Amino acid sequence: MSLYDRDYLKSKELETSYSSQLSIFIKQTYQLFAASLLAASVGAYVGIFALASFFIQSQATFWILFIVEIGLLFALQWKKREAPLNLILLFGFTFCSGLTLTPLLISVLALPTGAIIIAQAFALTTVAFGALSIFAMNTKKDFTTMGKALFIVLIVIVAASLLNIFIKSDIISLAISSIAAILFSFYILYDTQNIIRGNYETPIEGAVALYLDFVNLFVSLLNILRSLNSR
Repeated sequence: MSLYDRDYLKSKELETSYSSQLSIFIKQTYQLFAASLLAASVGAYVGIFALASFFIQSQATFWILFIVEIGLLFALQWKKREAPLNLILLFGFTFCSGLTLTPLLISVLALPTGAIIIAQAFALTTVAFGALSIFAMNTKKDFTTMGKALFIVLIVIVAASLLNIFIKSDIISLAISSIAAILFSFYILYDTQNIIRGNYETPIEGAVALYLDFVNLFVSLLNILRSLNSR
């Protein structure tokens, strides 16, 4: 009986230790996510108020920054365990991501109610993100098995977006944005459950996943609101 008790106590200690480590992991993930949003906001602010003329005069500025952004993301995945380089790459990536939003934000701000549209899109994104996160944390439904299906839909959306660059159809653009908004809502559920179950190796991975979900949902909703207001 005493041997059983020792084994039981040992298992409880291990369980408590794991729960404590997971709690720290989740806390760090959401702290990095919040900091990433702040860095992106600074990037967008700099883009609108300091670099707007460069974006207006040449599309090359956007594509250069986009390539740099993708490069920083790959570098971050490669160096995700090497502190403080991983933090430098994280905030470099999110700042650059904010910069690449400049053309979209400028086009919306050019509308009579542009500032209101951006505020509405951000508010809707924040509310949706919070509600979906709470739901993912409390539901018994397992969304972590949806990875492959979500990725397939993502590839289809990217392909359709690239095709629409040449077609330039407002209806197709609205349809793509609507499907993307639904997709990234499911991605929030998927990534939130992976985070709270400790399925990511580092907090930075989880933070990047949540950041991409939030920003892409924001862009999708912003495009939808812009399209509806333009009509």
